Amino acid sequence: MQLTLYRAYFNEGTNGTLFCSGKFLCHTIELPWNDNRRNISCVPEGEYQIEPRFSIRFKHHLILKNIKGRSFILFHPANDALKELKGCIAPVTYLSGIGKGVYSKNAMQKLLSLVYQAKDRKETILLIIKSQNHEHCRTL
Repeated sequence: MQLTLYRAYFNEGTNGTLFCSGKFLCHTIELPWNDNRRNISCVPEGEYQIEPRFSIRFKHHLILKNIKGRSFILFHPANDALKELKGCIAPVTYLSGIGKGVYSKNAMQKLLSLVYQAKDRKETILLIIKSQNHEHCRTL
C-alpha cells in the first residue's frame, strides 16, 4: 500500500493532504521545518516504511521507519501541532489553521483501518512525503 503526503510549509506549522492510492484520505498537521531537528521539526521529505504500533500513551498508532537522525516518529492524533506534537505527524479530518485541525481521532481511525487491512494482506506500507505541486493545490 502506498500513502502519499503532499505538504505546504509555513513558519507556524506544516499542513498536508494524505492520499492512499491516489484517493484523498485526510489532512495532516506537523511542526514547521527546522532542519530535521529532533522534537522541533517535521520529518524530511522522502520515502518511509510504516508499521502499526501500540503504546499505553497513544494506543493504536503508526511508526515511521528509518528516518535519518530521528527515531520514534509517529502518526498519532493531535489537533494543534505546536502544542501536541514533538516531530510526529497527526492526521486530521479538517484543517482549521496552519498546523491546526479538528477530528484527529476520526482521521486516525480511518488511516489505521486501511493500514491494518494492508497488513492482513501482507503488504508493505510505504509513505512518500513531498511538497505539494500545482496538480494537488486545489485539494488543500
